[in-house]
Amino acid sequence: MITVLASGPMITLQDLGRPGYRASGVGLAGAMDPFALRLANLLLGNEQGAAGIEIAASGLSIRFERDMAFAITGGDCAACLDGRPLPPWWTMRGRKGQVLGLHPPRDASFAYLAIAGGFSVEPVFGSASTDLKGRFGGVEGRALKPNDLLKVNTIANPAPAMAGPEAGFGLSPRLLEKTPHEPVNLRIITAAEYGALTPASRDAFWESMWRLERDSSRVGYRLGGPELQLDTPMELFSHGILPGVVQLPPSGQPVVQMVDGNTCGGYPRLGMIIAADLRRLAQSRPGETVRFVEVSQREALAIAHEEDAFLRKVAHFVSLAAMRPKP
Repeated sequence: MITVLASGPMITLQDLGRPGYRASGVGLAGAMDPFALRLANLLLGNEQGAAGIEIAASGLSIRFERDMAFAITGGDCAACLDGRPLPPWWTMRGRKGQVLGLHPPRDASFAYLAIAGGFSVEPVFGSASTDLKGRFGGVEGRALKPNDLLKVNTIANPAPAMAGPEAGFGLSPRLLEKTPHEPVNLRIITAAEYGALTPASRDAFWESMWRLERDSSRVGYRLGGPELQLDTPMELFSHGILPGVVQLPPSGQPVVQMVDGNTCGGYPRLGMIIAADLRRLAQSRPGETVRFVEVSQREALAIAHEEDAFLRKVAHFVSLAAMRPKP
């Protein structure tokens, strides 16, 4: 059991989302940076899709009501265990009564806290993710608040990473692959209505540095830059859309659908950001810049395979750690 001591309006329980229900109007939800959540779970020997706490915009403080291992990934949130600083992308063991404090992520938008065994949450449509728009999933479909009690699944053995009460191990924070003050490259496959842009707008789409606007959210990220125009005005029937789709509303400023995005819409579709880069966009902060880079479907699949291969290496590393003799 974990007791929430302090929390904020955007701190929620999330897993890898609930695919397969968009035809019924139910969105994906889930972690904005699924790669970071998967790594947190792998470091603990959990299933990759186990629910964790997504930390955004504000800090979080929890108290461990029994001994348990935990992992922190994603943005650096200056975590402290009973006041002792902890590195990012790291695992440790929390003892009964200890307090873990996490500040708002300072180098990205989202951080993740996973617990060995995972949180025990009744799934809704096959997922523990919190859908803030629909107000279901997670803890009563809402953000965490003080005095919430979070149940943790019991596991037979302690987390494999732990060699002793003060020991821990982790990964390089460079996994975020995000250089401050440099634009984030978003690899993208062009979509159905891209060809309807004027030649000048097509050039601007690729050559511009797009600024992430402050009114971006888990629903959609708005990009500021030159006004894109179509050859002729276009009205479309609503069609199914997915996280990562880049749409062009009448303002001429692109909008990227994120994990809490709509299940359908009628704006022209300019492209689809590959999953490996959608998380990089998610971790960008308002005012930062991004640019689009075209890739083929074959290249996108190869990138996905590379990411999966890296996760398999981490899983192998953790399994080797589990076999080490304990002192």
